Amino acid sequence: MTHTLPLRVYYEDTDLAGIVYYANYLKFIERGRSEWLRDLGFDQAAMKAAGDGVFAVRRVVADYLAPARFDDLLQVTTTYTSHKAARLVLVQSVTRDGKTLFQAEVTLVCLSDTGRPQALPAELMHKIAENPPNKPQV
Repeated sequence: MTHTLPLRVYYEDTDLAGIVYYANYLKFIERGRSEWLRDLGFDQAAMKAAGDGVFAVRRVVADYLAPARFDDLLQVTTTYTSHKAARLVLVQSVTRDGKTLFQAEVTLVCLSDTGRPQALPAELMHKIAENPPNKPQV
């Protein structure tokens, strides 16, 4: 189950050297995860209101492979790889013209209102069961 988000690099995304500031890749992949969930039919505000939890990043393992620059058109790809009771593992990449610039393995945890881990929403588990996991290399 993979989702791709097109994204343009704006001046505000770059540093003094004219390349994308390293922390902005984390923002780019956050947008990718949000759109992945939206594409699956999940409204994160509605999930929270219904008591189905919120997602927080627990772990990121990232590789910066090549720079992106102002006005580049990027693709942010989010791929589900596995889950446990309260965790999702996704692989995300940022590419330009088919070349991988950044990749990360992201572990998310589902949290309750009290900030404690809670089971992933049943509806999300149903969607995951409908689609076999992809196993991209990180």
